[in-house]
Amino acid sequence: MLLAVLIANSVGNILVERFHGVPAEERLHWRSFLVKLGADNLKGAKNEELYVASHKSVYVVYTVLGDVAVYVVGKDEYDELALAEVIFVITSLIKDACGKAPTERLFLDKYGKICLCLDEIVWMGILENTEKDRIKRLVRLKPPNEF
Repeated sequence: MLLAVLIANSVGNILVERFHGVPAEERLHWRSFLVKLGADNLKGAKNEELYVASHKSVYVVYTVLGDVAVYVVGKDEYDELALAEVIFVITSLIKDACGKAPTERLFLDKYGKICLCLDEIVWMGILENTEKDRIKRLVRLKPPNEF
């Protein structure tokens, strides 16, 4: 199961989080753990350079993309290789939504589209879609019709 997808800014503030199968009382622990992990290891990291951490049967794959850090947490069948595929799709779609590696402002400007993309990639802790073109088709935002 994919336990969490978190996206934080460069100072550790959470911009987007999706938890699946994680009790509410454990979420604060996960948030602070992931942000500290990124603060310790992502200083000076290159864009999209993957980092991996594991403890028992839980895996964390994380990277930096522009001004944001992306964390994906999984267990069981979602090992570091599966999570690397998930994070690749997420970073690719964030770059497409923003037009480049995002600044925090650009990320927040495209927040709605990014959240829709995340929901199409991971649904209820299960990897749903990894095909970029299909995800783009599914989240295509159209302006409301004028009356």
